[in-house]
Amino acid sequence: MKEICFSVLISLSLPFTLFAENKKVDPRLKFHSEAKPLHQQALTLDWPRFNGPSDNAISAESHLLLDWDGETPRLLWEVMKGEGYSSPAISGGILVMFHRLHGQEIIEGRDSETGKSLWQHAYPVEYRDRYGYLNGPRASPVIAGDYVYAHGVTAWLTCLELKTGRVIWKRDLATEFEIPQNFFGKGSNPLPLGENLILNIGGSKQRSVVGLDLKTGGTNWVTEDEWGASYSSPCKAVIHGREVCLVFAGGESRPSTGGLLVIDPENGRKLSRFAWRSKSYESVNAVPPIPLGKNRVYLSECYEKGSVIIQFDAEFKPTISWKDPNLNIHWMTPVVSQSYLFGISGRHQRGGQVYCLDFNTGVVRWHEAITWSHVLNERKLSLQLFRGSLLKVGNEGDHFLGFSELGSLVSMEVKPEGWRIISTAQLFFSPSAWTLPALSKGLLYVMQNEKDRGTGTDARLLCYDLRRK
Repeated sequence: MKEICFSVLISLSLPFTLFAENKKVDPRLKFHSEAKPLHQQALTLDWPRFNGPSDNAISAESHLLLDWDGETPRLLWEVMKGEGYSSPAISGGILVMFHRLHGQEIIEGRDSETGKSLWQHAYPVEYRDRYGYLNGPRASPVIAGDYVYAHGVTAWLTCLELKTGRVIWKRDLATEFEIPQNFFGKGSNPLPLGENLILNIGGSKQRSVVGLDLKTGGTNWVTEDEWGASYSSPCKAVIHGREVCLVFAGGESRPSTGGLLVIDPENGRKLSRFAWRSKSYESVNAVPPIPLGKNRVYLSECYEKGSVIIQFDAEFKPTISWKDPNLNIHWMTPVVSQSYLFGISGRHQRGGQVYCLDFNTGVVRWHEAITWSHVLNERKLSLQLFRGSLLKVGNEGDHFLGFSELGSLVSMEVKPEGWRIISTAQLFFSPSAWTLPALSKGLLYVMQNEKDRGTGTDARLLCYDLRRK
């Protein structure tokens, strides 16, 4: 695959212009307002991966404005983006976004506070989603130290220097490992762990998972298993005092197979294997595995089996301690708070319901739709989170931000006793808003993945100010 590397100023001979070189203007960026100063006591964090600083959809950032008093949070800037479902990654004041525009997959660094472009790198991509979904990347950029890693929809993997966008290494994994396109292209996020970048690739010869050298891209190890690449993402856990990598594998296959692989991240050796996958051909595993402590892991799939908690003994032998087919998460990352797990179940949009599970007792405390009213053009609408996402915020209390798949942002308290809405804001009316918002230094970054059905505005990344004085 021929690579094209874009510097800050793009040659006008290319098929499209990302910058007007003579004016040094970024036509995709619209700046609205400067951010408020951070509170002197505010705790702030980077957002290096799609599920945040601790990879669990929880941010301990403090002094956030969570009551908007009937208004929409202040929009600071917005940048037009192409196709894809990727979320941004933020570190050291640099925001990295990944999308497809005019036949190119583009990785770009921007100033996280102003949206100003710092660097860009792009390469041609040929991919057409056979189910009619967007044709851009599914996986999000991942930042580890001085480098950023981007796993494209065709399994093209790129490592760039974070500050400059300079290419460090790149690999065409689809060709090297004979990876099929599968249902929706490649969608699993890479996991930096130790000296390795771990990916569930699902290649030929049962090459299920690989560990690549973070600095050189060389293959350090390969885990062989018949379970192919899912749309879940690997995560780390500690089981019986040992750091392990959890991979919830299982994508397109006949018969449909998949489940949890527990892998030693240093050498790729399989420590355990637990089957959990729908028998339906047109199904995938997509929810990240959730470590629960005390040598337990939570899994959920949408199409048949639903949720399960696995207990591992000292030899890593798995046993089922609890299961419930009615708690069937499609793709969102459930959030653990103390001894409770909060998730959103439902295969279809109208069936989306939030639930609270006491995972120590197996008791479902509540399971219902979170709903509210919204007035649009003097018409009262009944809205809900549908198959949305949850982000727990603050280092104490029960504050959550919910983001619906139609563009609603909801500030609320979510507790074992129930939920209470604090504020709602309709950021846009657009389908497939399936990307968890990113939060860093009091700024919230939201992906609008398709055209706004109300205003006609094209897909964008929007930055909102949640800083509280």
